[in-house]
Amino acid sequence: MKLLHIDSSILGDNSASRQLSRELVQAWKAAEPGMTVSYRDLATDAISHFSAQTLVAAGTSAELRDAALKYEAELSAETMAEFQAADALVIAAPMYNFTIPTQLKAWIDRIAVAGQTFRYGDAGFEGLCGGKKLVIVSTAGGLHAGQPSGVGHEDYLKHMFGFLGITDIEFVRAEGLAKGDDMRAKGMSQATLQISQQFAAA
Repeated sequence: MKLLHIDSSILGDNSASRQLSRELVQAWKAAEPGMTVSYRDLATDAISHFSAQTLVAAGTSAELRDAALKYEAELSAETMAEFQAADALVIAAPMYNFTIPTQLKAWIDRIAVAGQTFRYGDAGFEGLCGGKKLVIVSTAGGLHAGQPSGVGHEDYLKHMFGFLGITDIEFVRAEGLAKGDDMRAKGMSQATLQISQQFAAA
């Protein structure tokens, strides 16, 4: 099995989502020793945001692309190939200002491509990425899951990846991380317990 591990927090070693996504991948690898893991750090190796140049690069034949368009086209192709090759994904998604980090949105914009990961037909849209498993490590300073304030975070991710055809989605959640030491410790311990239980039978 091929696993793609995505981190997006800007906080480095102080990041709760990075800590938990690392624990999750380690537990998954222990449960499936034959697993291969690809890793992308969207904070330290940021993907440029979707732009007019991205579209121009896609619509320009390879021999006519200048250096900037070549870079855009190669970045899109590499990001897409990495995503499509994965059987499973672990995506660390902290909440920033009631939504996902901008660098994670930039990555999503590179993989949400008509004709490659979804298509429109007479009956509406069809996701083309069914069969992949997705685990989202969701962290937040407050308590937002299931609340209107969480619509742009977990709800968005569930809808977005469902649009691409991915329906096997689980959340590992740590909330209340900015509400004092006790709440932070509780949120992290609950998430760690969820990870251990998830792979206990493996």
